[in-house]
Amino acid sequence: YGGKKDYVIAGGGNTSYKSNDELWVKGSGTSLAAITETGFAVLDRQQLGTLYTKKYSEDSDTREAEVKADLNNACRPGITVRPSVETMLHEIINYAFVVHTHPTLVNAVTCSSLSGETLRDMFGERALYIPYTDPGYVLFTRVRDELNIWRQTHSADPVMIFLQNHGVFVATNSIAEIRAVYEEIEQTISRRLQQLPDLNEKEIPTSITAVLPAIRMLLSRDNIKVARIRNNTLTEYYTASAEMFSKVSLPFTPDQIVYCKANVLYLEKETPAEIIKECKVKTKAFIKTYGYEPRIIGLRNYGIIAFDDNISSVETMLDVFEDLMKISFLSENFGGPRYMTERDIAFIDNWEVENYRRQVARQEKNHGKVEHKIAVITGGAQGFGGGIARHMMHEGANVVIADINLEKGRTLVNELNNHAKKNQAICVETDVTQTPSVENLIYQTVKQFGGLDVFISNAGILRAGSLDETSPETFDLVTRVNYQAYFLCAKYASAVLKLQAEHKPGYFTDIIQINSKSGLKGSNRNFAYAGGKFGGIGLTQSFAMELIPWHIKVNAICPGNFFEGPLWSDPEKGLFVQYLKTGKVPGAKTLADVKAFYEQKVPAGRGCRVEDVMKAIYYVIDQEYETGQAVPVTGGQEMLR
Repeated sequence: YGGKKDYVIAGGGNTSYKSNDELWVKGSGTSLAAITETGFAVLDRQQLGTLYTKKYSEDSDTREAEVKADLNNACRPGITVRPSVETMLHEIINYAFVVHTHPTLVNAVTCSSLSGETLRDMFGERALYIPYTDPGYVLFTRVRDELNIWRQTHSADPVMIFLQNHGVFVATNSIAEIRAVYEEIEQTISRRLQQLPDLNEKEIPTSITAVLPAIRMLLSRDNIKVARIRNNTLTEYYTASAEMFSKVSLPFTPDQIVYCKANVLYLEKETPAEIIKECKVKTKAFIKTYGYEPRIIGLRNYGIIAFDDNISSVETMLDVFEDLMKISFLSENFGGPRYMTERDIAFIDNWEVENYRRQVARQEKNHGKVEHKIAVITGGAQGFGGGIARHMMHEGANVVIADINLEKGRTLVNELNNHAKKNQAICVETDVTQTPSVENLIYQTVKQFGGLDVFISNAGILRAGSLDETSPETFDLVTRVNYQAYFLCAKYASAVLKLQAEHKPGYFTDIIQINSKSGLKGSNRNFAYAGGKFGGIGLTQSFAMELIPWHIKVNAICPGNFFEGPLWSDPEKGLFVQYLKTGKVPGAKTLADVKAFYEQKVPAGRGCRVEDVMKAIYYVIDQEYETGQAVPVTGGQEMLR
């Protein structure tokens, strides 16, 4: 159930198993979707039983601290996870298995104004209904007292316990029965639904590139935020007007407060300039009123936007808020929504247990060289580009792999995301020689991450040949990919970077071209490539002068030969093959002869490697006083004069 978003979002929910002597219960802050044996706290049931009659402090903070200490003391030796705050509640239910989730369908009822009578009508004597109660010890005592009353007239405990504005506990003595009860709940509620939300995905206007990067910076008072926007038919329904958005502007459940905060912002203006101006005014008032920046913004005609320090958290927030919209819509089947009260919200917002869970959910190590920066890498599916993508992901960046080879790009994205922590990678099929394709790359980047921090123009091709051998078509192709494409990328990337700079003065961003040693010195029978790279350094210097007023640094990295990459080593099209066939290396009879010839040209005795290039990339990103430079990474083969 933890892996199903219709039941649990953001690792919430809980589960337990009781033997005669021990209670196994999910640890606080542990994800139900990914829990393993070590994620469970194991408690001595006899010692746990002493807590039921113990008198605790009347002060809520003191009481929760006392309960937490007693729960920890009841753990078996060696248990390091913190027991769930619901541990005592799981213990008093007289069944071996207990599974607590927050299904959307269930909360459509529990978060409605007619929740009590509706649930009693649906499930009768099989279910117990608990009106909203503060979670923790207070909820435990309420359920304990209600169960004691229930037991006076029933031979067994209820298999369903519905909590208003919270979810459901399903409890039985076998896993098969747990599943059967959940199926019964789902089918019973579904039969009562007369209207369902439409979740068909809707296109987000391309003008979002002129809006979201600015809002991203307006909300980045301390740490630079990332953002993501979603839109579907349900979102359009609730963002159509301020009146409609008010129906999803208050939380239904504690989870929504934990992840999205209790208050959200709505923007309704038409043009990008008007939206940005409106955001400035409303954000200032929002912060003054609530003491924090909005984390969710409803933007009319665009969608729902979430903001946070990392993209993993942002995605969770969008899931949680989308669930809120579903609950609001579905609650209309049961008398309309019942929101949490101001008093309920204040308790959750200040409750130590939920603050702990929030900290666990957002916990991260900020040690990466490019932590949470948004980096686009053209030609990023393989070769130097693939190596750059892997390295930047490892150092914490959110990576956009832009490549004409979509299959290889997707393969690399899957590899990267399988090892990601709080960052993510996406792939955008891109032909860097075509204006619409580059514009789409920027659009997809902004839509998925909220803006841009580093643009690495790496895509390139090489076609070796003499003047006699090189056709005008080949020369044009090499020039378009290696020279003109750099212009297109810089043009459309800089528009976003300028917009960000206007709304956060002093924030530095980067455009980096992966050039070549052939941009520093001519290359025999390789003039098309060298000419484009020479031109790239000219563009770099010129862009640098033009863009520095916006704190956009533009630099080129000039690697030596990357012998291990496909450009050189591809068995069919690699340069070793090309140079052997064209006779560029005198006396060479094998590929090994060609490789040895070029290795001898390098004073360092080897080809350039990805890690060599990365040190140069991180250098130009880190410093704020270098722009317009062509940084050689050639093992001494080419040196600046």
